[in-house]
Amino acid sequence: MIRVNTKFDRPAPALVEQLGKYSAATIHEAQGRLGALDSMIKPVDPAMSLCGPAFTVRCAPRDNIMLQVAIAHAQPGDVIVVSAGEYAEAGSFGDVLANACVAKGLGGLVTDTGVRDTRELRELGFPVFSFSVCMKGTVKETVGPMAEPVLIGGEIVNPGDVVRADADGVVVVRRDDVAEVISKSQARVEAEDAYIAAYRSGKSVIEVSNLAAVLEAKGLVIDS
Repeated sequence: MIRVNTKFDRPAPALVEQLGKYSAATIHEAQGRLGALDSMIKPVDPAMSLCGPAFTVRCAPRDNIMLQVAIAHAQPGDVIVVSAGEYAEAGSFGDVLANACVAKGLGGLVTDTGVRDTRELRELGFPVFSFSVCMKGTVKETVGPMAEPVLIGGEIVNPGDVVRADADGVVVVRRDDVAEVISKSQARVEAEDAYIAAYRSGKSVIEVSNLAAVLEAKGLVIDS
């Protein structure tokens, strides 16, 4: 007998909503350039965006039985995070399972394997971020862990961590760090707004970023 867990703590929905106001890149920079998944994991449509608690699951390559189990047990707003060994040559998720996710109110899917039916996924609007697009079918044979830490895109994702993804990629924020990262993300946005305002006032990027002394120390001489 193999037992799998479905219970874990999630951040407060209000915190998840607040975090979702910031871009994946802003969050990545704000938390010290941490948490970014491999850049190969991209949305099937650049307009897709998600933010929600991770419901993690580990699948064998070319096998989606545990993905279906995860979909059945995830809660509304959860993002299914699938670790399948960065296997590109399989389409483990398509429009049929996407409709099952929409019916349950799930927040999206992030996977390090392939997906298919991408035209239908775009029309449906369910956020899907995948390692590849592949039409090849899968089997339903191998059971495994669920709602446990998984390795995906070079990062460990724990159940209940918050996953934020948009056109630039996917970043993960540890569940206990969400409030702090929100604060740091807001500070970064305000700093960047100040940079833009300075550029528009006529200041150069070297002046705004205080690069003159740095460049001089590195021996850069610019003839003009």
